[in-house]
Formats: sequence, C-alpha cells, structure tokens
Amino acid sequence: MNKYLLYIGILWCSLSACWPESFSFVDKGGMPEEWKTFSIQNLENTAPNCPLSFGALLTEQLKDGVQNNTRLLLNTSFGKGEINMEGAITAYQVQPLAIQGADEASSNRLTMTLQMKININAPKEEVWQFSTTRFADFSASTNLADVEKKLFDEIAAQMVQDLINKLYSNW
Repeated sequence: MNKYLLYIGILWCSLSACWPESFSFVDKGGMPEEWKTFSIQNLENTAPNCPLSFGALLTEQLKDGVQNNTRLLLNTSFGKGEINMEGAITAYQVQPLAIQGADEASSNRLTMTLQMKININAPKEEVWQFSTTRFADFSASTNLADVEKKLFDEIAAQMVQDLINKLYSNW
C-alpha cells in the first residue's frame, strides 16, 4: 500500500511541476498592445516588365490582408499610425523551368520581389526592413498575358501572409 502512495505522490509532483499557470483560448498574438492602427503608402513599381497597375493592386491586397487578419485598423493618413509601411516591387521576371529536348521549357516561373520599410512608432521607435520573394509556375504553352493576373493574385496572397507573419513575430 505504501508503495502505491509513493508512486502516486511522485506522479502528482511531476505533473504539478509541468502544469501551466494559466491557459486561454484567446489568441493575443505577438503584436504589442500599443499597436492600434497602420498606414501604407502606395507601393512603387521599380521592376522592369512589371505591369504598372500591380503596385496599386498589391497595396490594396496588403491593406485588406492586414485589416482582415489582424486587429489593426487602417489609418488613411500616411505616417499617422503606430505602424507605417512603404516599399516597392523591385523584381518581376519570367524564367524557363524543366528544359526538355530541343532546348524547350515545359513550364515557366513568374517571380516577384517586394521590399518594404516598416516604421514602428509605439511602444518604441524602430525601423524594420522586410523583403519577400515569391513565385508561381505556369505552362510554357500558355501565354503569360492570359494567366498573369491569376499568377499575380497567387503571389500577392503569399506576400500578404509574409507581411502578417512579420508583424506578428518580427521574423
């Protein structure tokens, strides 16, 4: 009998040492409580061959993504939020992949790079540099103009997620 009490006592001590002090089903995220609003300046388009409208389209997708996936609210006056972002699409290129016989590619890859500067005003002033490069593949028999908007949307969705991850965790 004493042997069982000893085992139960050791088990109880072991489990109680590992038990969390508190737990909750509310995700508070990794963002400081001081962050309430953000602003984003229209992205420049400095990449050769990138359609001119893609800078504005990506800006809108970043705004929507941050508003819909974080607690931050958009401040339409640039520089007036706790987080202020600006940047540019710096690379936009198509490269052949999977070279087959007769030196022809069976697929192509559209690659886009976004570089941003994130100015943090609260709780302390900081400047973060953020860069992300994403790609989408398409068939070499397909005309880029026919699938370019769809590919851009795929790449933009990944870039939005990269920005949200940066804001939550400062990766």
